Amino acid sequence: MFRFFRSAPKPAPAEVKTPLVSSSATHAAPLSAAVKPEPSEGPRQSWLSKLKAGLRKTGGSIASVFTGTQIDDALYEELETALLLADTGVKATEHLLQDLKTRVKANKTTEPAAVKTLLIEAITDLLMPLQKQLHIGNQKPMVLMVAGVNGAGKTTSIGKLTHHLADQGASVLLAAADTFRAAAREQLAVWAQRNTVEIISQQGGDPAAVSFDAVSAGKARGRDVVLVDTAGRLPTQLHLMEELKKIKRVVQKADSTAPHEVLLVIDGNTGQNALMQVKAFDEALGLTGLIVTKLDGTAKGGVLCAIAREKAVPVYFIGVGEQLDDLQTFDAREFAEALLN
Repeated sequence: MFRFFRSAPKPAPAEVKTPLVSSSATHAAPLSAAVKPEPSEGPRQSWLSKLKAGLRKTGGSIASVFTGTQIDDALYEELETALLLADTGVKATEHLLQDLKTRVKANKTTEPAAVKTLLIEAITDLLMPLQKQLHIGNQKPMVLMVAGVNGAGKTTSIGKLTHHLADQGASVLLAAADTFRAAAREQLAVWAQRNTVEIISQQGGDPAAVSFDAVSAGKARGRDVVLVDTAGRLPTQLHLMEELKKIKRVVQKADSTAPHEVLLVIDGNTGQNALMQVKAFDEALGLTGLIVTKLDGTAKGGVLCAIAREKAVPVYFIGVGEQLDDLQTFDAREFAEALLN
Protein backbone atom coordinates (compact mmCIF):
# COMPACT_ATOMS: atom_id res chain seq x y z
CA MET A 1 0.00 0.00 0.00
CA PHE A 2 1.34 3.38 -0.94
CA ARG A 3 1.63 5.62 2.08
CA PHE A 4 3.83 8.37 0.70
CA PHE A 5 1.40 10.63 -1.04
CA ARG A 6 -0.35 13.79 -0.13
CA SER A 7 -0.17 15.30 3.32
CA ALA A 8 -2.97 17.70 2.41
CA PRO A 9 -6.62 16.58 2.09
CA LYS A 10 -7.56 15.02 -1.23
CA PRO A 11 -9.57 17.11 -3.69
CA ALA A 12 -13.13 16.23 -4.54
CA PRO A 13 -13.59 13.88 -7.52
CA ALA A 14 -13.42 15.68 -10.83
CA GLU A 15 -14.09 14.75 -14.39
CA VAL A 16 -11.06 13.23 -16.09
CA LYS A 17 -10.26 14.86 -19.40
CA THR A 18 -8.25 13.55 -22.28
CA PRO A 19 -4.57 14.58 -21.97
CA LEU A 20 -3.01 16.88 -24.49
CA VAL A 21 0.50 16.26 -25.77
CA SER A 22 1.77 19.69 -26.65
CA SER A 23 4.78 20.95 -28.54
CA SER A 24 5.35 23.73 -26.04
CA ALA A 25 4.22 24.90 -22.63
CA THR A 26 1.74 27.32 -24.15
CA HIS A 27 -0.64 24.54 -25.19
CA ALA A 28 -2.52 22.00 -23.04
CA ALA A 29 -5.81 22.22 -21.27
CA PRO A 30 -6.08 21.97 -17.47
CA LEU A 31 -6.67 18.48 -16.15
CA SER A 32 -7.64 16.93 -12.84
CA ALA A 33 -7.39 13.27 -11.92
CA ALA A 34 -10.39 11.68 -10.23
CA VAL A 35 -9.86 10.49 -6.67
CA LYS A 36 -9.95 6.71 -6.39
CA PRO A 37 -10.23 4.50 -3.31
CA GLU A 38 -7.10 3.64 -1.35
CA PRO A 39 -5.55 0.41 -2.68
CA SER A 40 -6.08 -2.71 -0.60
CA GLU A 41 -3.34 -4.79 1.00
CA GLY A 42 -3.82 -7.40 -1.74
CA PRO A 43 -1.45 -5.79 -4.29
CA ARG A 44 1.18 -5.29 -1.58
CA GLN A 45 1.12 -8.95 -0.58
CA SER A 46 1.27 -10.03 -4.22
CA TRP A 47 4.19 -7.69 -4.75
CA LEU A 48 6.03 -9.11 -1.70
CA SER A 49 5.73 -12.57 -3.21
CA LYS A 50 7.32 -11.24 -6.40
CA LEU A 51 10.07 -9.57 -4.38
CA LYS A 52 10.89 -12.83 -2.59
CA ALA A 53 10.96 -14.64 -5.92
CA GLY A 54 13.15 -11.94 -7.42
CA LEU A 55 15.68 -12.15 -4.59
CA ARG A 56 15.68 -15.95 -4.47
CA LYS A 57 19.06 -16.27 -6.18
CA THR A 58 20.66 -13.90 -3.70
CA GLY A 59 18.86 -15.29 -0.67
CA GLY A 60 19.47 -18.91 -1.62
CA SER A 61 23.23 -18.50 -1.76
CA ILE A 62 23.31 -16.72 1.59
CA ALA A 63 20.79 -18.96 3.38
CA SER A 64 22.70 -22.11 2.34
CA VAL A 65 25.46 -21.04 4.72
CA PHE A 66 23.24 -21.81 7.70
CA THR A 67 22.55 -25.46 6.87
CA GLY A 68 25.51 -26.75 8.86
CA THR A 69 25.63 -28.08 12.41
CA GLN A 70 27.83 -25.57 14.19
CA ILE A 71 28.74 -21.91 14.42
CA ASP A 72 32.45 -21.59 13.71
CA ASP A 73 34.96 -19.63 11.67
CA ALA A 74 34.12 -21.68 8.60
CA LEU A 75 30.50 -20.52 8.76
CA TYR A 76 31.50 -16.86 8.94
CA GLU A 77 33.98 -17.33 6.07
CA GLU A 78 31.28 -18.90 3.91
CA LEU A 79 28.89 -16.11 4.83
CA GLU A 80 31.49 -13.47 3.94
CA THR A 81 31.92 -15.05 0.50
CA ALA A 82 28.16 -15.27 -0.07
CA LEU A 83 27.63 -11.63 0.91
CA LEU A 84 30.42 -10.43 -1.36
CA LEU A 85 29.05 -12.47 -4.28
CA ALA A 86 25.67 -10.82 -3.65
CA ASP A 87 27.37 -7.44 -4.21
CA THR A 88 26.95 -6.39 -0.60
CA GLY A 89 30.35 -4.74 -0.83
CA VAL A 90 33.40 -5.02 1.39
CA LYS A 91 32.43 -2.31 3.88
CA ALA A 92 28.87 -3.53 4.36
CA THR A 93 30.02 -7.16 4.57
CA GLU A 94 32.54 -6.34 7.28
CA HIS A 95 29.90 -4.38 9.17
CA LEU A 96 27.31 -7.17 8.95
CA LEU A 97 29.75 -9.87 10.04
CA GLN A 98 30.88 -7.89 13.08
CA ASP A 99 27.30 -6.99 13.97
CA LEU A 100 26.21 -10.61 13.55
CA LYS A 101 28.99 -11.95 15.78
CA THR A 102 27.97 -9.46 18.47
CA ARG A 103 24.33 -10.55 18.24
CA VAL A 104 25.27 -14.25 18.33
CA LYS A 105 27.31 -13.68 21.48
CA ALA A 106 24.66 -11.50 23.16
CA ASN A 107 21.90 -14.02 22.43
CA LYS A 108 24.11 -17.03 23.27
CA THR A 109 23.05 -18.57 19.99
CA THR A 110 24.24 -22.12 19.36
CA GLU A 111 22.28 -23.21 16.28
CA PRO A 112 23.29 -22.03 12.76
CA ALA A 113 19.63 -21.81 11.73
CA ALA A 114 19.07 -19.21 14.46
CA VAL A 115 21.96 -17.14 13.11
CA LYS A 116 19.94 -16.57 9.94
CA THR A 117 17.26 -14.79 11.99
CA LEU A 118 19.90 -12.63 13.62
CA LEU A 119 21.30 -11.76 10.19
CA ILE A 120 17.85 -10.59 9.11
CA GLU A 121 17.83 -8.28 12.13
CA ALA A 122 21.32 -6.99 11.30
CA ILE A 123 20.40 -6.31 7.66
CA THR A 124 17.18 -4.58 8.73
CA ASP A 125 19.09 -2.23 11.04
CA LEU A 126 21.65 -1.52 8.29
CA LEU A 127 18.94 -0.71 5.74
CA MET A 128 16.72 1.32 8.06
CA PRO A 129 18.35 4.68 7.16
CA LEU A 130 17.23 4.06 3.56
CA GLN A 131 13.57 3.73 4.55
CA LYS A 132 11.84 7.03 3.93
CA GLN A 133 8.49 8.06 2.50
CA LEU A 134 8.04 10.52 -0.33
CA HIS A 135 5.63 13.24 0.82
CA ILE A 136 3.59 15.06 -1.78
CA GLY A 137 1.70 18.23 -0.95
CA ASN A 138 4.17 20.41 0.92
CA GLN A 139 4.86 22.45 -2.23
CA LYS A 140 2.68 23.16 -5.23
CA PRO A 141 3.73 22.11 -7.66
CA MET A 142 6.10 19.52 -6.22
CA VAL A 143 8.89 19.29 -8.79
CA LEU A 144 10.54 15.88 -9.11
CA MET A 145 13.60 15.62 -11.32
CA VAL A 146 14.39 12.04 -12.35
CA ALA A 147 17.77 10.86 -13.67
CA GLY A 148 19.37 7.52 -14.54
CA VAL A 149 21.48 5.69 -17.09
CA ASN A 150 20.02 4.26 -20.27
CA GLY A 151 18.33 0.92 -19.66
CA ALA A 152 17.80 1.36 -15.94
CA GLY A 153 14.03 1.63 -16.36
CA LYS A 154 13.81 5.37 -15.74
CA THR A 155 10.94 6.30 -18.05
CA THR A 156 8.94 3.20 -17.12
CA SER A 157 9.39 4.02 -13.42
CA ILE A 158 8.18 7.56 -14.09
CA GLY A 159 5.11 6.11 -15.77
CA LYS A 160 4.37 3.84 -12.82
CA LEU A 161 4.95 6.66 -10.35
CA THR A 162 2.64 8.90 -12.36
CA HIS A 163 -0.05 6.22 -12.22
CA HIS A 164 0.08 6.01 -8.44
CA LEU A 165 0.22 9.76 -7.95
CA ALA A 166 -2.84 10.21 -10.15
CA ASP A 167 -4.51 7.25 -8.44
CA GLN A 168 -4.18 9.11 -5.13
CA GLY A 169 -5.80 12.25 -6.54
CA ALA A 170 -2.69 14.27 -7.39
CA SER A 171 -2.72 16.22 -10.66
CA VAL A 172 0.49 15.48 -12.57
CA LEU A 173 2.31 17.25 -15.38
CA LEU A 174 5.09 15.39 -17.21
CA ALA A 175 8.12 17.09 -18.76
CA ALA A 176 9.77 15.16 -21.61
CA ALA A 177 13.23 16.65 -21.15
CA ASP A 178 14.91 13.77 -23.00
CA THR A 179 14.57 15.77 -26.20
CA PHE A 180 17.32 14.15 -28.24
CA ARG A 181 15.82 10.66 -28.30
CA ALA A 182 12.49 10.48 -30.08
CA ALA A 183 11.72 7.06 -28.59
CA ALA A 184 11.95 8.50 -25.08
CA ARG A 185 9.45 11.25 -25.85
CA GLU A 186 7.12 8.76 -27.48
CA GLN A 187 7.38 6.37 -24.55
CA LEU A 188 6.60 9.12 -22.06
CA ALA A 189 3.69 10.29 -24.24
CA VAL A 190 2.26 6.77 -24.08
CA TRP A 191 2.47 6.85 -20.29
CA ALA A 192 0.79 10.26 -20.26
CA GLN A 193 -2.05 8.92 -22.39
CA ARG A 194 -2.32 5.79 -20.27
CA ASN A 195 -2.47 7.77 -17.03
CA THR A 196 -4.63 10.58 -18.46
CA VAL A 197 -2.19 13.35 -17.54
CA GLU A 198 -0.61 16.26 -19.41
CA ILE A 199 2.84 16.25 -20.96
CA ILE A 200 5.09 19.09 -22.14
CA SER A 201 7.30 18.03 -25.05
CA GLN A 202 9.44 19.71 -27.71
CA GLN A 203 11.02 17.80 -30.57
CA GLY A 204 14.73 18.56 -30.67
CA GLY A 205 14.34 21.34 -28.12
CA ASP A 206 16.66 22.24 -25.30
CA PRO A 207 16.07 19.92 -22.30
CA ALA A 208 16.47 22.77 -19.82
CA ALA A 209 13.97 24.91 -21.74
CA VAL A 210 11.39 22.11 -21.72
CA SER A 211 11.90 21.69 -17.98
CA PHE A 212 11.49 25.44 -17.41
CA ASP A 213 8.30 25.51 -19.48
CA ALA A 214 6.89 22.52 -17.60
CA VAL A 215 7.53 23.98 -14.16
CA SER A 216 6.09 27.33 -15.23
CA ALA A 217 3.03 25.58 -16.66
CA GLY A 218 2.64 23.51 -13.51
CA LYS A 219 2.61 26.67 -11.40
CA ALA A 220 0.19 28.48 -13.69
CA ARG A 221 -2.25 25.58 -13.83
CA GLY A 222 -2.11 24.65 -10.17
CA ARG A 223 -0.71 21.17 -10.70
CA ASP A 224 0.31 19.14 -7.66
CA VAL A 225 3.34 17.48 -9.23
CA VAL A 226 5.70 18.15 -12.15
CA LEU A 227 7.78 15.11 -13.10
CA VAL A 228 10.85 15.92 -15.20
CA ASP A 229 12.20 12.99 -17.24
CA THR A 230 15.83 13.69 -18.13
CA ALA A 231 17.95 11.93 -20.76
CA GLY A 232 19.65 8.70 -19.75
CA ARG A 233 23.41 8.95 -19.47
CA LEU A 234 26.47 7.39 -17.90
CA PRO A 235 28.22 9.31 -15.10
CA THR A 236 31.41 9.15 -17.19
CA GLN A 237 29.77 11.26 -19.91
CA LEU A 238 30.81 14.53 -18.36
CA HIS A 239 29.19 16.78 -20.96
CA LEU A 240 25.86 15.07 -20.38
CA MET A 241 26.23 15.32 -16.61
CA GLU A 242 26.77 19.05 -17.12
CA GLU A 243 23.48 19.09 -19.03
CA LEU A 244 21.77 17.63 -15.96
CA LYS A 245 23.27 20.36 -13.80
CA LYS A 246 21.99 22.93 -16.27
CA ILE A 247 18.46 21.49 -16.10
CA LYS A 248 18.54 21.77 -12.33
CA ARG A 249 19.74 25.39 -12.48
CA VAL A 250 17.08 26.37 -15.03
CA VAL A 251 14.33 24.67 -13.01
CA GLN A 252 15.40 26.81 -10.07
CA LYS A 253 14.86 29.90 -12.21
CA ALA A 254 11.24 28.84 -12.74
CA ASP A 255 10.83 28.04 -9.03
CA SER A 256 13.56 29.05 -6.59
CA THR A 257 12.66 26.16 -4.26
CA ALA A 258 12.74 23.49 -7.00
CA PRO A 259 13.53 20.76 -7.72
CA HIS A 260 12.06 19.52 -4.46
CA GLU A 261 13.20 15.97 -5.08
CA VAL A 262 16.07 14.69 -7.25
CA LEU A 263 15.58 10.98 -7.86
CA LEU A 264 17.95 8.46 -9.43
CA VAL A 265 16.67 5.25 -11.00
CA ILE A 266 19.15 2.37 -10.69
CA ASP A 267 19.04 -1.16 -12.06
CA GLY A 268 19.33 -3.66 -9.20
CA ASN A 269 21.01 -6.14 -11.55
CA THR A 270 24.10 -3.99 -11.96
CA GLY A 271 25.46 -4.55 -8.45
CA GLN A 272 28.43 -2.38 -7.54
CA ASN A 273 27.94 -0.32 -10.70
CA ALA A 274 24.70 0.90 -9.13
CA LEU A 275 26.64 2.12 -6.10
CA MET A 276 29.07 3.96 -8.38
CA GLN A 277 26.15 5.61 -10.14
CA VAL A 278 24.65 6.74 -6.84
CA LYS A 279 27.94 8.34 -5.82
CA ALA A 280 28.47 10.07 -9.19
CA PHE A 281 24.94 11.42 -9.59
CA ASP A 282 24.81 12.51 -5.96
CA GLU A 283 28.00 14.49 -6.41
CA ALA A 284 26.61 16.16 -9.53
CA LEU A 285 23.01 16.79 -8.47
CA GLY A 286 22.58 16.17 -4.75
CA LEU A 287 20.25 13.19 -4.75
CA THR A 288 17.29 13.06 -2.38
CA GLY A 289 16.02 9.58 -3.22
CA LEU A 290 16.41 6.38 -5.24
CA ILE A 291 14.15 4.10 -7.24
CA VAL A 292 15.63 0.58 -7.51
CA THR A 293 14.29 -1.43 -10.44
CA LYS A 294 14.51 -4.93 -11.92
CA LEU A 295 14.86 -6.84 -8.65
CA ASP A 296 13.25 -9.80 -10.39
CA GLY A 297 15.82 -12.53 -10.78
CA THR A 298 19.06 -10.83 -9.80
CA ALA A 299 21.73 -12.51 -7.69
CA LYS A 300 23.03 -9.07 -6.70
CA GLY A 301 20.29 -7.93 -4.32
CA GLY A 302 22.83 -7.16 -1.62
CA VAL A 303 23.76 -3.88 -3.34
CA LEU A 304 21.27 -2.00 -1.13
CA CYS A 305 23.43 -2.97 1.85
CA ALA A 306 26.44 -1.43 0.10
CA ILE A 307 24.45 1.75 -0.60
CA ALA A 308 23.31 1.92 3.02
CA ARG A 309 26.86 1.63 4.29
CA GLU A 310 28.64 3.88 1.77
CA LYS A 311 26.06 6.36 0.40
CA ALA A 312 22.82 6.23 2.37
CA VAL A 313 20.50 7.96 -0.10
CA PRO A 314 16.88 7.05 0.79
CA VAL A 315 15.21 4.38 -1.32
CA TYR A 316 11.68 5.60 -2.00
CA PHE A 317 10.61 2.72 -4.25
CA ILE A 318 11.70 -0.66 -5.52
CA GLY A 319 10.35 -2.42 -8.59
CA VAL A 320 10.15 -6.11 -9.43
CA GLY A 321 8.18 -6.31 -12.67
CA GLU A 322 6.36 -4.60 -15.50
CA GLN A 323 2.90 -4.20 -13.96
CA LEU A 324 1.76 -0.84 -12.57
CA ASP A 325 1.63 -2.21 -9.02
CA ASP A 326 5.13 -3.65 -9.29
CA LEU A 327 6.60 -0.37 -8.05
CA GLN A 328 6.16 -0.17 -4.28
CA THR A 329 7.54 1.73 -1.31
CA PHE A 330 10.70 0.40 0.31
CA ASP A 331 10.50 -1.25 3.71
CA ALA A 332 13.77 -2.32 5.35
CA ARG A 333 12.31 -5.24 7.28
CA GLU A 334 10.38 -6.58 4.32
CA PHE A 335 13.45 -6.41 2.13
CA ALA A 336 15.69 -8.16 4.69
CA GLU A 337 13.15 -10.96 5.11
CA ALA A 338 12.71 -11.32 1.35
CA LEU A 339 16.48 -11.36 0.89
CA LEU A 340 16.82 -14.40 3.19
CA ASN A 341 13.46 -16.05 2.48
